[in-house]
Amino acid sequence: MTMVSSPGSFSAQQTLGLTSFCLEYAQGVMDTQLALELCHDAEVALSGIKRSQRKALTASKKDEDQTLIKRIATSYIDLGLLQNSLGLIGKAHANFKKAVQWGGIVEQSGSFNDIKSGALEGAGAGSKTKETIALLSEHIFIENVDPPAVVFTPPQPDGRLYDTRLLAACLSLLRPSGSPMDDLEPTARRWLRAVKNDVDEQERLWSLATDVIREFVGDELKETEAVAEVMVLAPVLDRQNYRFLLGRLFSSVDQSDLINIQHLQGLADMIHGAGPGYLRSSDLVEILELVSARLKQAHLQSSTYLYQLALGITHILDAIADTKVNGLDLKMLHKPLGSYLKKLKKSSDPCLVYQAAYAYQALQYVLDNETPWQPALRHTGKVIQGVSGLTSATRGLELKGLMEGLKTIQKGMGEASAANTVADTAYKNATSLAKGGKEFLDILKDSFSLDRKQAWYLALRGADTLIRDGHLAKFKTLVCEAACRRDPAFQWGVCQRLAEIAANPMWRSDTRRDAVSFLGDFYRNDADLGQQAHIKQWILAILTQLSFLRESIALYATTVLEELRTDGDIWKQAMYHSYQKDGPSSYTLKTDTQFQKSSFLLYRAQNKPDVESGLRQLRRRRLGQQKNAIYIPPQAKANLQAPDHERFPLMEVVLEFLNSDQHQVLLLLGESGAGKSTFNKTLEWDLWNSYKGGPIPLLISLPTIDRPDQDMIVKHLRRLDFSDAQIKELKDHREFILICDGYDECQQTSNLYITNRLNQPGEWKGKMVISCRSEIIGADYRDRFQPGDRNQSLEPVQLQEAVITPFSTKQVEKYIDQYVAVHIPLWRAQDYKDALDRIPGLKEFAGNPFLMTVLLEVLPRMLNTGEHLWPRITRMVLYEQFIEKWLERGKRRFYDKDMDSNTGAALKDLNENGFTTNAIGFFRKLSVAIYKKQDGRPIVEYSRFLDEGSWKSEFFGRSGEKYLLREACPLVRNGNQYRFIHRSILEYGLACAIFDPQDWKDITKPQPGSNRRGSMSSVFSFEIDDAIERVSSNIDQGPDPNSPLVWRSFVNEPSLMQFLVELAHERVFKQQLLDYIELSKTDKKWRVAAANAITILVRAGVQFSGTDLRGIQIPGADLSYGVFHSVQLQDSDMRKVNLRGAWLGQTDLSRADLMGVQFGELPYLTVGNAVFSCAFSPDGTSFAIGLQRGDINVYSTSDWETTRTLSGHSRPVLHVVYSPDGKLICSGSLDKTARIWDMESGLCQHVLTDHAHTVNCVAYSPHGCQVATASDDKTIRLWDPTTGSCRQILSGHEGKVLCVAYSTRGSRIASGSRDSTVRLWSVVTGECIRIFCGHERMVWGIAFSPQGDQVASTSLDKTIRLWGEESGKCHRILEGHNSGVTSAVYSPKGDQVFSGSEDGTVRVWDVQSGTCRHTMTGHGNSINCVAYSSKGDMVASGSMDNTIRLWDVSLGASRLGSSVYSQVVSNIKCSPQGKLIASCSKDRAIRLWDPETGTCLKTLRGHGGTISSVAFSPQGNQICSGSYDNTVRLWNVKTGTCQRTLIGHTGLVRSVAYSPQGDQVAAASWDNTVDTVRLWNPKTGERLGSLNGYTYGVIGVVYSPDGNLIATRCIYGNVRLWNVGTMACIKTLVGHSSRVQDVIFSPRGDQLASASTDRTVRLWNVETGDCSRILIGHGRAAVLSVGYSHNGDLLASGGSDKTVRLWDVASGQCRKVIQNLQEDVLGVAWISSMDVNFLVTGCGDGSVLKWRITSNESKCDVMHCWSATGGSLSVVGASIQDVRGLTLFNKQLLQQNGVVGEPQNQIS
Repeated sequence: MTMVSSPGSFSAQQTLGLTSFCLEYAQGVMDTQLALELCHDAEVALSGIKRSQRKALTASKKDEDQTLIKRIATSYIDLGLLQNSLGLIGKAHANFKKAVQWGGIVEQSGSFNDIKSGALEGAGAGSKTKETIALLSEHIFIENVDPPAVVFTPPQPDGRLYDTRLLAACLSLLRPSGSPMDDLEPTARRWLRAVKNDVDEQERLWSLATDVIREFVGDELKETEAVAEVMVLAPVLDRQNYRFLLGRLFSSVDQSDLINIQHLQGLADMIHGAGPGYLRSSDLVEILELVSARLKQAHLQSSTYLYQLALGITHILDAIADTKVNGLDLKMLHKPLGSYLKKLKKSSDPCLVYQAAYAYQALQYVLDNETPWQPALRHTGKVIQGVSGLTSATRGLELKGLMEGLKTIQKGMGEASAANTVADTAYKNATSLAKGGKEFLDILKDSFSLDRKQAWYLALRGADTLIRDGHLAKFKTLVCEAACRRDPAFQWGVCQRLAEIAANPMWRSDTRRDAVSFLGDFYRNDADLGQQAHIKQWILAILTQLSFLRESIALYATTVLEELRTDGDIWKQAMYHSYQKDGPSSYTLKTDTQFQKSSFLLYRAQNKPDVESGLRQLRRRRLGQQKNAIYIPPQAKANLQAPDHERFPLMEVVLEFLNSDQHQVLLLLGESGAGKSTFNKTLEWDLWNSYKGGPIPLLISLPTIDRPDQDMIVKHLRRLDFSDAQIKELKDHREFILICDGYDECQQTSNLYITNRLNQPGEWKGKMVISCRSEIIGADYRDRFQPGDRNQSLEPVQLQEAVITPFSTKQVEKYIDQYVAVHIPLWRAQDYKDALDRIPGLKEFAGNPFLMTVLLEVLPRMLNTGEHLWPRITRMVLYEQFIEKWLERGKRRFYDKDMDSNTGAALKDLNENGFTTNAIGFFRKLSVAIYKKQDGRPIVEYSRFLDEGSWKSEFFGRSGEKYLLREACPLVRNGNQYRFIHRSILEYGLACAIFDPQDWKDITKPQPGSNRRGSMSSVFSFEIDDAIERVSSNIDQGPDPNSPLVWRSFVNEPSLMQFLVELAHERVFKQQLLDYIELSKTDKKWRVAAANAITILVRAGVQFSGTDLRGIQIPGADLSYGVFHSVQLQDSDMRKVNLRGAWLGQTDLSRADLMGVQFGELPYLTVGNAVFSCAFSPDGTSFAIGLQRGDINVYSTSDWETTRTLSGHSRPVLHVVYSPDGKLICSGSLDKTARIWDMESGLCQHVLTDHAHTVNCVAYSPHGCQVATASDDKTIRLWDPTTGSCRQILSGHEGKVLCVAYSTRGSRIASGSRDSTVRLWSVVTGECIRIFCGHERMVWGIAFSPQGDQVASTSLDKTIRLWGEESGKCHRILEGHNSGVTSAVYSPKGDQVFSGSEDGTVRVWDVQSGTCRHTMTGHGNSINCVAYSSKGDMVASGSMDNTIRLWDVSLGASRLGSSVYSQVVSNIKCSPQGKLIASCSKDRAIRLWDPETGTCLKTLRGHGGTISSVAFSPQGNQICSGSYDNTVRLWNVKTGTCQRTLIGHTGLVRSVAYSPQGDQVAAASWDNTVDTVRLWNPKTGERLGSLNGYTYGVIGVVYSPDGNLIATRCIYGNVRLWNVGTMACIKTLVGHSSRVQDVIFSPRGDQLASASTDRTVRLWNVETGDCSRILIGHGRAAVLSVGYSHNGDLLASGGSDKTVRLWDVASGQCRKVIQNLQEDVLGVAWISSMDVNFLVTGCGDGSVLKWRITSNESKCDVMHCWSATGGSLSVVGASIQDVRGLTLFNKQLLQQNGVVGEPQNQIS
């Protein structure tokens, strides 16, 4: 059907009409052939419009002509669209181009069918054709993915590698040309830093690579896997190994009959991985000549072989194009290959034709002048393939640049290439894929033109790069939008790459499925991607091969292949069936062998025996052991000093430790029974459960290993049946996680990490988790666990700690629920929970997992759930019931067993004599034997052949009776080893052997008592009460000479001591202990027993005030914090006794032997002037201080005598520092100068005078070649200390520079300023490298850690900040000081920071956790400086109180808090009923005390600042507290919880008081408002009103007894009285000349007493406001506290003279003075009593003391009742006349603290 024969005869209007008719008709017909003919007619018609007509119409300005132009352009577009839908892609493009010529716009809007036309004004020049895109399913490759790779896991030094890729990654990092350090991931960066300094490890890794190459060379087969493995190393080899391997591969190709494609791929990889200068141009020529020769020889080979050969050549050419080797001759390069590749185009195989075309295109780009985006396409050695985790920001290919480059190339080709101009191959005429090479060649003919570069080649190279990097979403975009996307060569290559993704099992399964789906869409999308039959057949061939794979992807490929069966018209379906008839292609799919799994060459190179089978057996055995049925994941805190509420999940922290490289040892601490062993077993089980290679978990029970300090791992592995060869293999090439359980039970004091040489060259490698009871470790425990040299300060701290905390309430409840669910006991879960709430003290046990287990076992046995009055239960009672239940259960088991006659007879005999009684006896004897025969080592090894006749046979022999008793006891057996189920069971058995209350139950009943110190059963003269005397008359209770107390010291066994301390409240046992002490006076054989006895009694709270202990022998006893006031200790043997914090006031120590006594404190130096700076010399032999008067004093640290005074400064010396060699001192002063002094002569060598203002700080560089000074002139100056000249000025701070410090290596300087910043400077350039911002106030002090990786800064904002030197990030903020922090210094190991503050304390901080380990008190004023001795044993602090204090680091501190306060007791009150005492302190805690025993019953925490005041409600059920955090809190006394927080004050709350009716709370604060006293409703928290009149300075408030008046005091010396009802001031009491410190109403309310810093107490008449009496007696000291007795007759006043004075109110006379208190008396309170008065005092040292006051008309007597000490030694008035063995230091300490007398022959 031809409608148009002569188009030239029509006008333009007629032509358009005819064209429209043809197009409309063609779109509506169903016959494709008819539609094609109509399109032809329309095209013929449009061609009739001549060029001359177009020019005329374009030039015309008429509207009708412009409309005609638009219609013509639209017709061309419509024609193109129709042709495109019919598959006539080339013709469609030609007509689109003509549409543009006529001014039409071809727009892209998603697909060809959406293209619309329009006209451009001024059509012609500048017209552009917008690109179209191909549409594919949205779900395909919707995101980029990680390419197949292994994660970079760096090996430990000498560690074995299991993947060649990881070896290549390590070597790539070690190469000089490796990635910059900043671009590396943290893991790679840390490993590289470590290995950079380990020459041996570097050599090992390079040698290992060489060994792998040798293994490859020696491999005769050189199969695909071997080539792929060795090629991984190609990019990282040195030149020698590279050339060697290249030569071997070349020879392999040259000598083989048939080329292995993998060998050619290997050559390509070698070219890719060539370093600079590795390849010569002649190498490439030789390689090309070789493959050309192979092409010549291959003309008779199959097309499959030729295809493989062409594929290999392609890889080589790609590599050459990427490598850009200089000196290559283009003609020489093309000569050997070009002609042979052209010959391949004659093949009938399209696969071969395509691969030849691809190779030929690669030739065009070998010497191309590359564009800026082309290097991103390269597969060079800069990226190690198959390894992730090396670089943090790998830059991918810029797709936009690639797309633009492809357009440029396409445009440069001029007219459309053959691929775009030839008609699509009709499905109707499609031949088979195997025979279609000729047709395919017609399409690819341009690809064989030497001067025509094809865009599709570069597009495919870009696709390779995107796939390599996992950028599959970008790859999809490239395929859909590339200018060459319809090019059959490009489409063939895309399908080939999709096939490789789908076939490669290393890709994710969803990614592989997307690749198959992509192929399916490619097949279906004829409209966008054309109807190239050979491409569609190629897709079918690929899918068919995928369906043959033995993987899950095969099923998916089969499904897609089946779906394509019915796709398209009948011709396309016919082509599908024709393909299936001819059969699939014979070519195998290629997978990327770069991601090979096998590393057998590496394994052979390391040549190690197999240990995997042994590890698998061990894993099965460990996992076969059931985890605990009841397990509550423990919580832990960072160290022993950290509060329990700062807890974290222990397992998480341990796993973080195992996965980090910061620490090597984790020390797991916890009290006995805390769950350490249970956790260790769980940890090992979890690690084995998740084990997939890597570090091997080993749980080592240390007590089971003989001498674990030597070959511990070898001994353990032998017990696990590993052979010596396997052990050697494991030692040389594997890493371990060593979980060492029970350090405290193996009788070791050595450092197992060091003695076993862990992580030393050639030794065992791994991390260690080691557990130990926290009670026994001592003050210097870290040295027993810290890896590395303890004296090497630059070695990083590698010890991490975790302390298991007691169960929380929630954990206890979970444990109970699990226990009930598993064991189904008689009680319900709620019954247990009720018991915990009701029984006093039971919750203390519930926090301990093992004790919790004991509790749950025995409570139903001991109590009935219906009881309302339940007794107090002790630890001894719990264990007694537990053991009895265990024994009875063991006895019942025997009845279910078959026994021989002898055993049955033995059971009968035991039952007749009492089975349980016999078993308990057996249990006790075994416990004693373990302590006596093997020094408490808990595991007993028994061999019948070796131990027959020994003590062991008595318990583990073969007789029936021994068997029965042994089996009934709580013992566990592992082979020939026996141990009790828990260490505490052994300790309980020994305690029972020492004293069993049950043995005395028929004689006297046990007396319950407090197990705390301060019991009212204190012994004052060893008299025995009537009950004990009655017992004495009936029984012989003399001391047992065979008691364990006699033959072994238990002073340092706290767990056992817990049992014995409980027993000490039994009167009989207490008397036995006293007898031991008494017997030691005359016979030294009792001295061990006496030392044990007095230690037990002191820990039981027995106070010995006033007793006669003359001549006692107690060497080694622990009397710390004991009360020995006015005790007679003359002629006593007290060698090595611990007297830390003991109260020894008025005690007579004359002629006592004090050799080795520990007082826990060091003496201080009084210098008569404020100390601004101090420093130890580098060798620790001298010590210098800078004084306010301008001098520098230098001391010898051997005797602390002044050796020199350096004078020259005219004003205070603010800082001093020694030179690194100790020969010079540099000082900075308020006189604007710095001076350099010669230590030998004492002369000033140089005066550095360039600063314009004060020199605040000086620092020596580590090498001594430079001095830095910081000044108020906002600069830092760097000086030459040899010439005194200024070398450099560092400027940048906006405020005064207050401190400066050099880094460890001296390359950097850190400075702190009044501008609140820390700056880091380069010493070389003087530039500011980094600014650390975070402090809120001025930065006073700066210090670098010994390792140089951290900077500590101190500030007026009360904090210390720890900064990362490299990152500038604040790692930790150390908070706890109550005032500005003036200075800080690191310990030599860098694990601790010591800080000094204006609050007068030195604090010790743990760097790792940020917790405060110790608070050291003693200074009376602000601390200006702290310094650490280079020996690491001492810290010095200098203060405004004119003293230097020395702190013993080995003892922890000078004045450490005991169980009470470590800081000032700021206020103290007694409850109205006299049943409680409340005290508060700067440590932000309120403590409730038992007034009878001195026991701290509860600690209330919640305030965020110092607690200034406390008050009881009238009913005594509530406490009110005021704090420096600007809040008032109301607490429930019974529960200790905060019920309400009153918020509204804007300043520090200084005082609180309850009204007598309890309906009001008054609070006084330092608000900057008129309402500084506010009244609150304690029930609702509402504000009731305020007392207006003050503007500042109210510091106290108190109600009158009737509640009608309020008295307030202020800093200005007056007291005001207010009417509560009107809230008006009714009187002002004026008389004091300075601050009023305390005010109180008399019990009758008619009088008011006030205490003032003007040294007086004034008594006021409330009605008149007159001062009725002034009490003077505290000398020149301030009066700080005052209190009326309950009848109002006596008034107590406490002062800064450290005394309490008791005044008669009526006469004003002082009746009594309580002297020799340690610190200022800040609070006094009277306890209500009908018979006798008791007074409680709180002091500045944190101590709380109770006194009994007996007063009548003739005298007033005072007796000390109990003390809760604050941790400081008290020796005022004690006599040391003629004592022996006292050191010079200790003598000085005691004399400074008020002793009298002169000792004998002091020891220096």
